[in-house]
Amino acid sequence: MLLAFTMVKPVIKITILLILFSVSGIGQGIFANISDKMNKDNNKTEVATLGAGCFWCVEAIYEDLKGVVSVVSGYSGGTVKNPSYKDISSGLSGHAEVCQISFNPDIISFEEILEVFWEVHDPTTLNQQGADIGPQYRSVIFYHSDKQEIIAVDSRKKMDESRVFSSSIVTEITSFSVFYKAEDYHQNYFLNNPNQAYCSVVISPKVLKFKKRHKDQLKK
Repeated sequence: MLLAFTMVKPVIKITILLILFSVSGIGQGIFANISDKMNKDNNKTEVATLGAGCFWCVEAIYEDLKGVVSVVSGYSGGTVKNPSYKDISSGLSGHAEVCQISFNPDIISFEEILEVFWEVHDPTTLNQQGADIGPQYRSVIFYHSDKQEIIAVDSRKKMDESRVFSSSIVTEITSFSVFYKAEDYHQNYFLNNPNQAYCSVVISPKVLKFKKRHKDQLKK
């Protein structure tokens, strides 16, 4: 029997060993541990939901950062269910234009996500970013955990104390409730519409300026 087994082709031999191992208690335990580790590695992402004015610009900044897995433009913080862009534009929905950012915390931390957040918008203007005016353009951090809340509050305090801005920061920090994905044409808007007037005049200069300052943080 042993001689016959040693003559079996390596691939078949490994398959047989795996089957025998899997039916034993030890094998099941090992496979379970391997499966758990693979799942943890595959799901090693956190989510940040941030409002910093028009989501076209915010999306364009974050999607090029190392460690960022995805950026989705949408709406959050209001009372209207399944809002449309028209609902948001009215300023009456209570929602803010936000980006939901999925990121790998081993590559980029939530603290670093917020450092970018403070840099790419003006957190001192209430319900306004430049010519974009209304509560839908408010500066807001929707935290997804107690840890994120602590980090966000501490980050805002440090920014205020640093006197980087001449006025006090008015950024809202509140618990995340629900996120509504914006219409498809809003996704990757700057990438798909670089020559659109708002993109070329407002977004493009801001993105280029950010990329020059943070070359080492950008995806290749």
